[in-house]
Amino acid sequence: MSAFPLRAVIREVGLRDGLQSIRTILPTAHKIQWIAAAHAAGQREIEVGSFVPARLLPQLADTAELVAFAKRLPGLFVSVLVPNLKGAERALDTQADLMLVPLSASHAHSLANLRKTPQEVIDEVARMRAARDASGAKTLIEGGIGTAFGCTIQGRVDPAEVLRLMQALLDAGADRVSIADTVGYAGPAAVRRLFEQARRIAGERFWCGHFHDTRGLALANVHAALDTGVARFDATLAGIGGCPHAPGASGNAASEDLAFMLAEMDIETGIDLPALLSLRAQLAHWLEGETLHGALARAGLPVTFAQPSAIEA
Repeated sequence: MSAFPLRAVIREVGLRDGLQSIRTILPTAHKIQWIAAAHAAGQREIEVGSFVPARLLPQLADTAELVAFAKRLPGLFVSVLVPNLKGAERALDTQADLMLVPLSASHAHSLANLRKTPQEVIDEVARMRAARDASGAKTLIEGGIGTAFGCTIQGRVDPAEVLRLMQALLDAGADRVSIADTVGYAGPAAVRRLFEQARRIAGERFWCGHFHDTRGLALANVHAALDTGVARFDATLAGIGGCPHAPGASGNAASEDLAFMLAEMDIETGIDLPALLSLRAQLAHWLEGETLHGALARAGLPVTFAQPSAIEA
């Protein structure tokens, strides 16, 4: 067993992956408060939205405004999701630090979710890389491979296909790659096997793990991924979000629960947990009537918990 990383990053994706999956349209002012409070609590990577047509996802129509605000916060690494070249051009215009391009390893899910085959997405990444390089922008491109552990539509997804697509994304010009358990099929043993193989292909360019808590294994899967040396994970405050093609999905790993687990493992995150829980309580007020998740908010911090003395800027 390898040693765990000394430090890990929690990339907050609730403003995109979380909000796009619920009915409530959170006002821009509240989103700005969320970003500012998350930054004050020590979070340094936030996915603030997605450049998709507002008619499809009105919850994310203000992404450009959120990027502009977030870019003013010191030390904050700002990412956005882009489904196509047009979205990438908007990301480049806003000078987002990173654009995540979703690719589904399940051919059936790719057609249902993106209306493109996996190869068509890879071809689009090549066009995005060309546009990025021509513009002189410094925005990184991350290829995110979803349904990597199985799919509710297709069923089994061959790990060899996931790895083939990962190499293809890198060959097409992606600077980073990540792996997502979109429908919550993964378990720790499968995560460890696939992440070890992915690390051998991509090395440090293997950027992030994204786990849904559909069957209660998100944190166990993070633990397995940490054992392979991966040290960046997507999560959403209050565990909001999910996947429309995963019936019964309970959302993403909860940011506050993940931060607590990492703290208990003596893995530094720079996050002030009481401050994050306070933000979570504010979000619960904003999203009244929506289903929220997470154990820490229900149980509270143990009286024995020792909060790290300083939040790293």
